[in-house]
Amino acid sequence: MSTKQKLEPPKTAENPIKYFVVDAFTDVAFKGNPAAVCLLYENKADHYLQSLAKEFNLSETCYLTPVTDCDIGSSFTDSSVPRFLLRWFTPVTEVKLCGHATLASAHVLFSNGLVDGDMVEFLTLSGILTAKKLSSDSGGQFYIELNFPVAQTVKYDLVDDPSLVKAFSDTTVIDVHITTVSEDLLVELPSGKAVEDFQPHFDVIEKCPGKAGVIITGPATPESGFDIISRYFCPRFGVPEDPVTGSVHCALAAYWSKKFGKSNLIAYQASPRGGKLELRLDEEKQRVELSGKGITIMEGSIVV
Repeated sequence: MSTKQKLEPPKTAENPIKYFVVDAFTDVAFKGNPAAVCLLYENKADHYLQSLAKEFNLSETCYLTPVTDCDIGSSFTDSSVPRFLLRWFTPVTEVKLCGHATLASAHVLFSNGLVDGDMVEFLTLSGILTAKKLSSDSGGQFYIELNFPVAQTVKYDLVDDPSLVKAFSDTTVIDVHITTVSEDLLVELPSGKAVEDFQPHFDVIEKCPGKAGVIITGPATPESGFDIISRYFCPRFGVPEDPVTGSVHCALAAYWSKKFGKSNLIAYQASPRGGKLELRLDEEKQRVELSGKGITIMEGSIVV
């Protein structure tokens, strides 16, 4: 194990699994998006991981396992950086990418002194992701900067799809795209207010085109302090409305960067809990940096 990594395996197989619940993309308790972060020291069957995620019943439960060079070869960028296998589960399925649970994982590692330094790397189904601890503010809270792959979008031509028409019958649709990675539907509305006022019918949204969820987005007003507003619905994966979704901002960053002609954006996800993200698009490297804060709400042990 890397000397920069402080997680030690339990002395007996009977030791419980340590977990934390972190509100991500917020510095206020009970806002942002909660994620359960479980620290694993040995392999667990997928059906156990899925059952545990269903038990937590949060939009995301994730599992962190320390890894070494001999576990994964030379895939990581720097042998001195702490490394972890990271997997994400909704209550019904494993997913390939989750931003808020990645931020929550990094927050647990940094705030509990489980790693040295200000950088950690994760081996995931979306490749190697990094998280960096930035300097703390006057209140002692710190930002975490995630480095994720860009998700491009392509124009969706079947805008007369019956389920799509029904889902957005009460509002004006400016444009419809689909993301090339997760195949979320991205629907642009006239304004951020239209996004906030939208009343979703989840049974209809579940039948909309695409394989994952539906992103709705619009430009924010200048006085709001934000550039873009969004919401995300994913009833197919057991998440009717996700409070704050880091991964969809990999598509939103690319989409709005082209429209606004700038690479730095401040985003607000207007769910009932709400959350703020700072985005920076690196078009040359096709990466997005997402920054936000986290706050630990609870911690405990899983004994089964």
